[in-house]
Amino acid sequence: MILALNLPVSLSARNSPVVVRRATPRDLHAIMRLLADDAISAGRGDSNSPDDERAYADALERIIAEPNNELIVVVDENAAVVGTLQLTAIPGMARRGSTRILVEAVRVSSTERSAGIGGAVMRWVMGEVAGQVGASIVQLTSDAAREDAHRFYTRLGFVDSHVGFKYNVPVPLGGA
Repeated sequence: MILALNLPVSLSARNSPVVVRRATPRDLHAIMRLLADDAISAGRGDSNSPDDERAYADALERIIAEPNNELIVVVDENAAVVGTLQLTAIPGMARRGSTRILVEAVRVSSTERSAGIGGAVMRWVMGEVAGQVGASIVQLTSDAAREDAHRFYTRLGFVDSHVGFKYNVPVPLGGA
């Protein structure tokens, strides 16, 4: 399966229209800023530091090269990146061979939150993206501390139906 979305797409947010498009290497610094702009991500080590640029550039390259992944950016009318998210199509055996869309790393600039951008983008994922790939489920995880995000996803129709687990793999001394 290939996650080949029809992009770019124009969406209407409350305050103004936005465009959803594939991220390119030129978007690297804007994506780094969005990750660092989030307190929980920053607490996990996401930064906008030049020291981390190579790690983020390598990740962006791997995501772009993987046909079941899309790294998306949301740009405003001035072509400024105001949001990002990663989408992954996961073919599965469960649910009679159902395909899932996994949504990760949803970020909207702190200056643009509550402007309807996140809602517009998530409704696009739930409707158009799911339809384009024949997905029957759109799923995501959200850090337990993100109570505002949980209310947001619930308003969109997501159900907190599962308990998630994560295991942080220890990095051996001397690097990965």
